Amino acid sequence: MGEWKTRADLRYAETDEWFAVDGDVVTIGITDYAQDQLNDIVYVEFRDAGDALKAGESFGEVESVKAASELYSAVAGEIIEVNTALEDSPETVNADPFGAGWMVKIQASEQSALAGLMDAAAYDAYCDSR
Repeated sequence: MGEWKTRADLRYAETDEWFAVDGDVVTIGITDYAQDQLNDIVYVEFRDAGDALKAGESFGEVESVKAASELYSAVAGEIIEVNTALEDSPETVNADPFGAGWMVKIQASEQSALAGLMDAAAYDAYCDSR
């Protein structure tokens, strides 16, 4: 296993987002592996609170000194909160990807897609295979 961390209470997508479920609210961020691969994050941009998302649709992008990456939601619903603090301090994603570096919160209209996401052990194996 690499030097990155995962959390057992989260679900993970192959596109390197994590999903924390609290009732019908799903918080999304990028994984420790993703921030490590991107290196120094210099810019983030998200869609606005109130925007509706389809499952698999982009909710924003993250840019580093190495690359720019789209961010995807595995669930459909409405963006109810955006972590605007990251606009002024995008490096927070590098420092605390599972905490202060969260990106958006979505009021999920359905959560069935979450069942198809990886648990921490499967995500670790997926990252090791890349």
